[in-house]
Amino acid sequence: MGNKLPSTSFFKADTPQTDPMFTTRTISKGITYYQGPQAPPSSQTSDLLHPSTPSLNQSQASSRPLLLFLSWLGAHPTAASKYFHTYVERDMDVLLVQSSVLHFLWPNWGLEYSREVLQVLESPEFSGRPVLVYASSIGGYTFTQVLAHVAHGRGEHDELAHRVVGHIYDSLVAGSLEHMATGLGKTLAPRLEGLVKIAAMFYFWLFKGSTADVYRRAIQVFDSSPVTAPALFFFSENDALCDTAVLEKTMEKWRRRGVVVQSRKWKKSTHAAHMRCHPEEYRSTLDRFLNSLPLMPVHANMEDSKC
Repeated sequence: MGNKLPSTSFFKADTPQTDPMFTTRTISKGITYYQGPQAPPSSQTSDLLHPSTPSLNQSQASSRPLLLFLSWLGAHPTAASKYFHTYVERDMDVLLVQSSVLHFLWPNWGLEYSREVLQVLESPEFSGRPVLVYASSIGGYTFTQVLAHVAHGRGEHDELAHRVVGHIYDSLVAGSLEHMATGLGKTLAPRLEGLVKIAAMFYFWLFKGSTADVYRRAIQVFDSSPVTAPALFFFSENDALCDTAVLEKTMEKWRRRGVVVQSRKWKKSTHAAHMRCHPEEYRSTLDRFLNSLPLMPVHANMEDSKC
């Protein structure tokens, strides 16, 4: 398949809808910057990654903390932005990263994309800013790919690991290849879930060296993550995409390494929709976690809704 990123996007909408709370700017395909109120004005040019495009220098760049929001598969930017308000109220800006199913199916493309994310985070406009990570579902996989670059970068990207003040994982996909195949079926074609799962398992077997083996190495990187800031996990026992025993084992590994780990588990919820299904418990858990971090403690007013 080669290492070139595909020209097509899994997402139908690459441009976020206008939200009066934010000034939005497309940085590259799938990566959008949301500046909250009181953020200093920045260039409206669209691509920080091209050398010909001017970007802010260190003196011009905002010093506001940055939320790195790695969304679930197929998330419309408008849906993802509903999560942003509580962080903007804490004087944060947001970098939305949307992943394609192709980034997962062919990990070399995912590694290239995560390198692009890393380049953005290390660009003059964003370098030096504290980072809070929020990874939902496949977003956890994308962040793990970023961690792989950090872990294998021979110190080149160590600064990013130290800039992370906290990381939040919502509905992390964890467990066997079968859990991953199940996730593809439920996400891509729920009515054909069984067929998609069988096809995915065959695909993983056929391209084992470029898929299954890469996933296992990624899990090893995540278990020994170079980020040691406090972590929060949201998950549920009925999530077919997550083996809770495996996830809890990972959390215990982190605790033994000295990482402060908090979690909220529900017996029944919906994958990547805990905020919608359990708004009060989700909000209170999130607020306690955020208030424990070196960020401005402000209680958010997240809208309650029913699952």
